[in-house]
Amino acid sequence: MSGHSKWSTIKRQKGAADAKRSVNFTKLATLITVAARESGGDAEANFKLRLAVAKAREANMPKDNIDRAIKRGTGEVAGAAFEKIIYEAYAPGGVALMIECNTDNKNRALANMKAVLNKYNAKLAEAGSVAYLFRERGSMLVSGQSIEKIEDSIIESGADDYELSDDSAIAFTQPKDTMSVAKTLESRGFTVADVELRFEPISTVAISEAKTAQTLSTLIDKLEDLDDVTSVATNFESALD
Repeated sequence: MSGHSKWSTIKRQKGAADAKRSVNFTKLATLITVAARESGGDAEANFKLRLAVAKAREANMPKDNIDRAIKRGTGEVAGAAFEKIIYEAYAPGGVALMIECNTDNKNRALANMKAVLNKYNAKLAEAGSVAYLFRERGSMLVSGQSIEKIEDSIIESGADDYELSDDSAIAFTQPKDTMSVAKTLESRGFTVADVELRFEPISTVAISEAKTAQTLSTLIDKLEDLDDVTSVATNFESALD
């Protein structure tokens, strides 16, 4: 009986992991397709595409999947057109959400998102009613040389701000400067990873009630698990010890 129970647990865990990997591959393929459509299928000339492909390889996405996603973007392979949509929502505790989607089916994306929001007592907000609580910012992880060289080069690159750790830094930029800063740093021999545009809260809402904090954490996780959702930004901050 114990053996059967253990095998059932293993199967459930493997199923969950496979589902998560499938969702991740779907999102990575979409990022690659969108990057290729915007600036072409040559990863050497298209920095955004190169970063998307690098992320896919880090996730062990098969080469055939990567190539097919690029060809969908360039039109060599037939595929649905993707559009970027940003939804705003209110969550329990007065928390705000910015939900970014890349989707080839707006109706599906909206229906799936609403189902998750409703389940966790959240709801869509009108455009503009939440956005003012956030600012869009570029960010990237910079490493590969001494922290002194990293700091000097980030300052000279045109970045807005940065945060240092022992052997790397996160550089922050204005949205329009993100790719040029990343290219400049890479041209100077640094390793540049996790380049992205994201919404950051201007201020945060501290939640001290354990049940509400758990509901918010689960809600964000479930939204991020949706195929069409690229990212979820929130001004939620847990005040629990």
